[in-house]
Amino acid sequence: MIALEFAGVTKRYGSRPALDQVNLAVPEGGSVGLLGPNGAGKTTALRLALGLARPSAGSVRMRGRAPSDPQSRAKIGYLPELPPFPRRMTVGRFLHLQAALCGLDGRLARREVDAALELTGVRDRAPERLGSLSKGLAQRVGFAQAFLAQPELLILDEPTSGLDPLGIREARDWVQAARDRGCTVVVSSHVLSEIERTCDQIIILHSGRVAASGSLEQIVAPGETLEDAFVRVVRS
Repeated sequence: MIALEFAGVTKRYGSRPALDQVNLAVPEGGSVGLLGPNGAGKTTALRLALGLARPSAGSVRMRGRAPSDPQSRAKIGYLPELPPFPRRMTVGRFLHLQAALCGLDGRLARREVDAALELTGVRDRAPERLGSLSKGLAQRVGFAQAFLAQPELLILDEPTSGLDPLGIREARDWVQAARDRGCTVVVSSHVLSEIERTCDQIIILHSGRVAASGSLEQIVAPGETLEDAFVRVVRS
C-alpha cells in the first residue's frame, strides 16, 4: 500500500509555483529522503502532505485518504523544522497535551509520555519550561512528541537541527527503531550524510519539480557521493 502519494500536484503562492506537477509515491514501510536546494518546495510538500496547505491542482493522498480526512492524520508523527512550542508550558505538560490530541488518556497517555521522555533523554527536563531549553534539548522534545502513540508514518523536517554528535547518532537510532517496527519515514534534510544512513529512497526537488528519484544506487553514479549526485542533478 502507498503511505503518501502526490498525483500531478501544483501549489502556487500568487503567480509563483512552489510545486509544479509533482508526482511521487512513498510505499508503506519505506524510508524516503526529500532533498533540494533552498526554495525547491520541500517544506511546501510536507505541509501539503499534512493538510496544512491545499494544492492548487492535483491530489494528495495519505494512506489512501485526503489529508483533510481526520482518519488520514491518525498515527502520524511530525517534527517541524522549527517546532512552535508554547514557551511557558512545561515539557511534561506539553507532551501530555500532545498525547491527548493523539486520542490518548489516563494510564495509556502517561505510559506513552514516559516512554517518549525516556527514549529521547529528556525525562529530567519534564518540569522545565519549554522556553528555557537549549536548541538541542528542544529538538529532543520535538522528537518525543513525534514518537507519541507509535506513529505509522513519521515526517521529519531537518530532524538533526541543533543536535550535537551524540544526539545525531541517537536520533538516527530512534528513526531506525521506528523503521524496524514497520513505520514509514519521510525525512527532509540538507544533511546528506544522514539521508544516506537513514533512507533507502531519494527524491530531489528543484524549482518545484522532481528532478530525480529512486534508490541510492539509482541516484548516485559509480565513484560519486550523494553530495556529488545532488550537485549534478540541481546544476543540470
